[in-house]
Amino acid sequence: MKHTPAWLFAVGAAIVALPVAWPDAKSPAKVEEKLLRDLVGVPGKQLRMATVKYPPGGSSPSHEHHAQVMVYVVEGSMRMQVKGQEPVVLGPGDTFYESIDDVHVVSANASDTKPAKFVVFMVQDKK
Repeated sequence: MKHTPAWLFAVGAAIVALPVAWPDAKSPAKVEEKLLRDLVGVPGKQLRMATVKYPPGGSSPSHEHHAQVMVYVVEGSMRMQVKGQEPVVLGPGDTFYESIDDVHVVSANASDTKPAKFVVFMVQDKK
């Protein structure tokens, strides 16, 4: 039985309400949730996994996830930056990490001609 959370909807892109900010309605990113489970042995925490696709030249505005975020790039290249750190360009097989207090100031496809896709894993407070 597949369960689609109420906060997940399509507008050509998906957005997430509290407590995790995914790319918002202004973003061309397409988010597809793959897994949402309680984190075993850690009361009040959950694990979330999703795929995120950006079209060529696509980007998201600055946002916060309020979660531990791990990114794994599957295809294309992404520019990522958290506040206070240097931006990085990631390709297939590269990873990126955000802590609970990070502000994700750059999340953008590094290419104007090719799409990009990554898998995101989050550990967050359960709502």
